[in-house]
Amino acid sequence: MTVAVAESAAASAAAASARKAFLVGLAIAVTGAILFSTKAIVAKLIYRYNVDAVTLIAFRMLFSLPFFLVIALWKMRTQPSLSNSERGRILVLGLLGYYLSSFLDFLGLQYISAGLERLILFLTPSFVLLISALFLKKKITPLEWGALLISYVGMLLVFVHDARTGGANVLLGASMVLGAAVSYALYLLASGEMVRRVGVLRLVSYAMCVSSAACIGQFFLLRPAALLVQPMEVYWLSMFNAFFCTVLPVLMTMIAVARIGASTASQAGMVGPVSTLFLGAMILNEPITGIQLAGTVLVLAGIYLLSRKKA
Repeated sequence: MTVAVAESAAASAAAASARKAFLVGLAIAVTGAILFSTKAIVAKLIYRYNVDAVTLIAFRMLFSLPFFLVIALWKMRTQPSLSNSERGRILVLGLLGYYLSSFLDFLGLQYISAGLERLILFLTPSFVLLISALFLKKKITPLEWGALLISYVGMLLVFVHDARTGGANVLLGASMVLGAAVSYALYLLASGEMVRRVGVLRLVSYAMCVSSAACIGQFFLLRPAALLVQPMEVYWLSMFNAFFCTVLPVLMTMIAVARIGASTASQAGMVGPVSTLFLGAMILNEPITGIQLAGTVLVLAGIYLLSRKKA
């Protein structure tokens, strides 16, 4: 009897410990998603100081580069050397997934609300699915078609609302952010093999170093060095953008994936568009309307269905 009680108590303690670990992992995933989504809010604040997208992204990558460089150097010392072919692929992935995608995203944010930007980017999984169907001959199930339809109707609702209230350049901005989402979807598809071969942390750190070099180099090619002198508020916001909206979310997401799995972590990321909508209202005074809320719910519902199917 005593043995049975002891085993029951041990099982209960193990279950409680596992539950606690899961909740901690979930909290890390949610916090990472919110921080990553906050980059749109920070970018909008920086734009108030007449900083353009080229300068904004250069500052972001300039301040985040040291963190990723340390990780990259650590991995270089502890991991086998990469082949020339692998180096070439990482170079392409860094330019495609972090440089081009981020640049188009920040360009688009000059013209559209932070809430619409986050919803368009949140459609990335659906673009992965469509590209896979078109070029990799992946079959799309009726459930997936339904999920895509729900998501795109939701995004269209928010887009039409912003087009009526946001000026003539909403279509231009939305197209740029759409290009960012497609670019990142291509990165995700192309990075699958490399992730298995070199590991997530190593790939991300190397690709971010490539992206940082491209963003900083682009600045010096297109802008005078005098633009490095900005108001102190721009530096503080850029440092916040680099660490809290770039480096920290990347690391937190990887920790969450290790603790609770990729599927659960990706579903926790659905809090991102909701947090952006309300942060935009609180910090940027962007209005929240019934149409925006309805569109957000539809997009989240569609992506949730896709994530459940993937799981």
